[in-house]
Amino acid sequence: MINNMSHIRKKAIEGLKTGDSFSVTRTFTEQDVMMFGEISGDYNPVHYDERFASVKKFKGRVCHGLLVACMVTEIGGQIGWLASGMNLKFRQPVYIGDTVTCTLSIMETGDGGRARAEAVFVNQDGLSVMECTLTGIIPGAPEKKVLTQMVAEGDPTNRKSQRKS
Repeated sequence: MINNMSHIRKKAIEGLKTGDSFSVTRTFTEQDVMMFGEISGDYNPVHYDERFASVKKFKGRVCHGLLVACMVTEIGGQIGWLASGMNLKFRQPVYIGDTVTCTLSIMETGDGGRARAEAVFVNQDGLSVMECTLTGIIPGAPEKKVLTQMVAEGDPTNRKSQRKS
């Protein structure tokens, strides 16, 4: 069974173009917040203490913004996108237990594989919680050849390709 990640990687091998769009969905858990805090060192109490979140006028503890933003790197990693810039706009808080869909759309491609993309993050209530503009380089012929070989080998370094949809 081809899962979503295999589809994204397959499209990267075929060649990315303006108008291509990819989506991933994730529900953010308590464990995600704890692990991200450990990795990032971000121990802002808004992520860990209900009282602090409450005085900040949140309805509960919020996920780290960069944790949520990592959804765009999930797609970029499957594509083989080499990022040169990201501009994030945080629109609404994402709470533990929220489900967010990130849709990345390639807006333009140019010489040397340079590309620009936009990503929109929408929660389970249909609210836009984040927007991102990205610049970078998409795979060219040599990278697509290696991606093809990797997939033929079962894509062993890609943990996303090991999951079933």
